[in-house]
Amino acid sequence: MPFSRRSSTSLSRSTLLQMGVRIAGVVALATLFSYQHVLHSVRAENLVRLERYVVERSQREQGIFVLAQDNHAVLLKALAERFHALQEEDVSARFDTLFVRLPDGSIRNRPEVFDGTRMPGVIVPKGVQLDAGLRQRILAAYDVLTQYGPALHTRFTNTYVVLPEDVLVLYWPERPKWIQDAESDMSFMPLEFYELSLPDKNPKRGTVWCGIYSDPVDKSWMVSVSTPLDLNGRHVATIGHDVLIQELMTRTINDHLPGAYNLLFRDDGQLIAHPQLTREGNTGIYYIPGTAGQNHDGPSVTEEQQRNLRSIFEKVRNNPPGQTVAELSEHDEYLGMSRLEGPGWNFVTVLPESVVSQPAFQAARQVLLVGMVALLLELAIMSWVLKRQLTRPLLAFTQATDRVAAGDFHVELDTSREDELGQLARAIRLMADKVQHREEALRQANESLEQRVEERTRELREVHRRLEQTARRAGMAEIATNVLHNVGNVLNSVYTSAQIARERVGQMRLEHVGRVAAMLQEHQADASAFLTQDERGRHVAPFLSKLGQNLLDERKQLLSLLEDVGRYTEHIGDIVKVQQNYARTPRVHEPVRLEELVEDALRINASGLAHHRVQVQRQLTSLPPVLTDKHKVLMILVNLISNASYALTGANPDERRLTVKLERTGEQVRLEVRDNGVGISQEMLVRIFRYGFTTRDEGHGFGLHSSALAAQELGGALRAHSDGPGQGASFTLELPYLQAPREA
Repeated sequence: MPFSRRSSTSLSRSTLLQMGVRIAGVVALATLFSYQHVLHSVRAENLVRLERYVVERSQREQGIFVLAQDNHAVLLKALAERFHALQEEDVSARFDTLFVRLPDGSIRNRPEVFDGTRMPGVIVPKGVQLDAGLRQRILAAYDVLTQYGPALHTRFTNTYVVLPEDVLVLYWPERPKWIQDAESDMSFMPLEFYELSLPDKNPKRGTVWCGIYSDPVDKSWMVSVSTPLDLNGRHVATIGHDVLIQELMTRTINDHLPGAYNLLFRDDGQLIAHPQLTREGNTGIYYIPGTAGQNHDGPSVTEEQQRNLRSIFEKVRNNPPGQTVAELSEHDEYLGMSRLEGPGWNFVTVLPESVVSQPAFQAARQVLLVGMVALLLELAIMSWVLKRQLTRPLLAFTQATDRVAAGDFHVELDTSREDELGQLARAIRLMADKVQHREEALRQANESLEQRVEERTRELREVHRRLEQTARRAGMAEIATNVLHNVGNVLNSVYTSAQIARERVGQMRLEHVGRVAAMLQEHQADASAFLTQDERGRHVAPFLSKLGQNLLDERKQLLSLLEDVGRYTEHIGDIVKVQQNYARTPRVHEPVRLEELVEDALRINASGLAHHRVQVQRQLTSLPPVLTDKHKVLMILVNLISNASYALTGANPDERRLTVKLERTGEQVRLEVRDNGVGISQEMLVRIFRYGFTTRDEGHGFGLHSSALAAQELGGALRAHSDGPGQGASFTLELPYLQAPREA
């Protein structure tokens, strides 16, 4: 096919498209590889930075908690010594100069001498009974906090001592009016920091940290560290510091890695710091869902936040010792985990996966952008090169091929180029020359071909005439063979019936009739006495009666055989008519009762079935008359029953069984002839309907072939099935169910 301008342009575009797709694939692969490489590097770098950050932050944040434990060791020793020193002194006068019972019933510092920025405050709630021992311990605590409180205040918010009698001694310079503002009946016993110092809650008698709580007077969020003091096996005081955690919470929330956030929580699930849940102004204490704590007046939390906090809590709790960084895959996050010594809190930094992958995504986007720019530039250069080096030469080739196709073999092409296009130009010139020579040779060949065609046409007409004659003879031979085969089947039945009739006639004892007649003639004169008194005469009447009945039975059998012979003879005529119809128009369909037709076929083969001692089983469904060719169906059934009879000759005579089944299945009628004879092998099943194929020595291989053809002419099909040699066989005739119209 010659090229056109459009085809050359399309070729250039196709080339550009293919090259563009290949380059785009390279750019995509480069982008993918760069993304994976950068992502791996950035992830490793971020995880190392996360681990270093968490370790450094935890060490920095836990400093104040570790220092509190060291301070308590000094305070316990000083307080115990002061208790012992005041046991022998009368401190009543000094006590009265420092403290006074106020109108509300509580005992506090005298207002005229109290300066909360330089000295501890004391509150004895109303109802507490003072004795000498209690005064001594209050003054001992007062003296110790006066001595150590200012020094400890540089690192801690306050320092306090709680006595078991519900007395508080507090040094808190930033809150000098705390003692005066406290309620007169305020009790410190239920507070968590004090309960944790009792023997039943703290059997080891060590330093413990309570959870966060709001100060009952100042309303500031804080956490307390407390250490019990026991003397002579009795709990006499609890020393503690309050640490305002607002600064810790703010620092935890605001000081974080880029894109990450921090949180603090206790082992029991109490949340200390969280960007959304512990902001200033929130009230109440929040416990992570699923932990032991109960939330009361806590912040509003979404279900997604609850699931996320629960996953973080479980990951930290089940984290193997020594592992600082872990992946929280269900939320696409990385966790940096560390434990603060002292309170035993968990410091966690949450780094989202999107923060880790963002640099890789940006790098991949840059690679993709550069690749796309390079792709467009490359395609522009290639388009210019292809247009100059390929499109124009192809256009010249297209025009040259168009001229050659139009019969103009004088083409002008640039054959001086040494590349592939130059070779193509020379090939086109050579092609044009050869086509010109072949055109001339073809013209000359056509002139001689016309003469040869006329000669061959005459020869073919003669051959066609001969073939028609041969086909006509072959058709006549096929019809004759079919007629002879089917007539032969019926003649076998005629011959069998005639033989049986002959045997019947030969077996008739007619000579006994002559003897009886001679005997009666001999005693004609005394016939009455002979028939009644003579021994032989008395048997004559019974004999004649039996003989008459026997002759009637024989006559009936002979008439039945003669009727069969007549029916067979009629069927021979029908067979001839059917075969005659092969050469003429098809036989007109008529209403037929198929169960009666099956019985006719069985009667035609009755002599052969009886001769072979075959047991016939009928499974015939009564159906309305159907429209079909009666004689073709009968011919098929006669052939199938006859073949089944011969197939049963090799079986045990007592077990020879032939089953004929008639049923309707949907829009079809099925006639099945099944035997338990010799069976058919699989290789024979595929050839059994071929013309001339037979397994019997006296067979000619035409019965099943003609039956299959007749079934097709009836609009149906004939099928064979066998499970193998010795397993019997079944032949099924399928016909269309065309119900005959009812007679008016």
